Amino acid sequence: MASITTTAYALQARVDTPYERAIEQIVAALKQEGFGILTEIDVKQTMKQKIDADFRRYVILGACNPNLAYQALQNELEIGLILPCNVIVYEDGEGSVISIADPVTMLQVAGNPETEPIACDAQERLTRALESVAAG
Repeated sequence: MASITTTAYALQARVDTPYERAIEQIVAALKQEGFGILTEIDVKQTMKQKIDADFRRYVILGACNPNLAYQALQNELEIGLILPCNVIVYEDGEGSVISIADPVTMLQVAGNPETEPIACDAQERLTRALESVAAG
């Protein structure tokens, strides 16, 4: 069982799960919380193709909960600049690290108090998704 830690701008869990399985688990957990994956960037592949650099297995997922995004956009059109919620998964030794950008921290940039309840709702959902993967 892994624990969730927080950084200045992320929720994070180190899990004893192989990379591919960790991606499957977080995508499934996000789906349970109403999030879909809009984008997927394979950083290892991109680095190799673009600059011929080797990099660890690392993916950036753009997760979006359409209802929450719609609410946020109704309050602040420029919020689209920080949507969707970024989720990263990378290989770390025998396991993986999953980190999710903290929507409360991200939306503080906007300085619009009307988006705070939406950010808190998103944070709760994303935390539950991460906790479910961390619990195994």
